[in-house]
Amino acid sequence: MPTKPVYPGNSIMVRPDGPLIAKSDTNILVQDGEENVIENSQDIALCRCGGSSNKPFCDGSHKSNGFSAGQTFVDERSEEIAGLHAELVISVKENAMLAIKGPVTIFSRDGKSVTTRGKAALCRCGHSKKKPFCDISHKKCDFKD
Repeated sequence: MPTKPVYPGNSIMVRPDGPLIAKSDTNILVQDGEENVIENSQDIALCRCGGSSNKPFCDGSHKSNGFSAGQTFVDERSEEIAGLHAELVISVKENAMLAIKGPVTIFSRDGKSVTTRGKAALCRCGHSKKKPFCDISHKKCDFKD
């Protein structure tokens, strides 16, 4: 298997048929109004199938619930982030998406899809037609977390 690409600064890797892997020197996860600071470049596996019993974190449910989502994507909203340095803030929106703020490189595990953003809305219900990005399918599928 080829080595996964590595990008400097904040990054989110899209794993095929699996979670989003967020990596930063400091990740700030905001859930239910509470901030949880995760330091020291720890990888955070975030559920994108909607089936985890430990949302927003991945618990491996994608392996048994039939979740299928490729890793490649197209992003029409790419932004230049060169020279920007800031924390990666991941806000868990109740019954909805992950809202990302801070300069971040989002990439596929195989390195074929890469985009840079200052903010993004990422799917966590598993139903978006624009994965890994949110297309508000969580409203149609009545996603609950």
